[in-house]
Amino acid sequence: VQLQASGGGLVHPGGSLRLSCVVTGRPLRSSTMAWFRLAPGKGRQFVAAIRGSGPNRKYAGSVNYRFTISSDIAKNTVYLQMNSLKADDTAVYYCAVSDRSLINSQMGVDDSYDYWGQGTVVTVSS
Repeated sequence: VQLQASGGGLVHPGGSLRLSCVVTGRPLRSSTMAWFRLAPGKGRQFVAAIRGSGPNRKYAGSVNYRFTISSDIAKNTVYLQMNSLKADDTAVYYCAVSDRSLINSQMGVDDSYDYWGQGTVVTVSS
């Protein structure tokens, strides 16, 4: 199973970005997919997760109502639409996939995920 994340870049505060994660070797219909991030000087932080094609989703409080996770099962791709970006959102963003349909309490835990992508850098700065 391979995960290829893309879409990061430099954006001004208040701007938007959309991250993509193409998954090969594992159909996503029965999987749980997530985005985590790693900021300088901080531990890995859960961002958002989705089970299959939805509707079950989970968000970290710090990104709720600003970020949206979605998936395209036909394309085996997971997306993270990020709006109203802040400097605190600056981090390396990683996509992750679990072989299982996780319950809500498991979705935000990094140990629940079996496969990880290489990360894409998001920098929010004026």
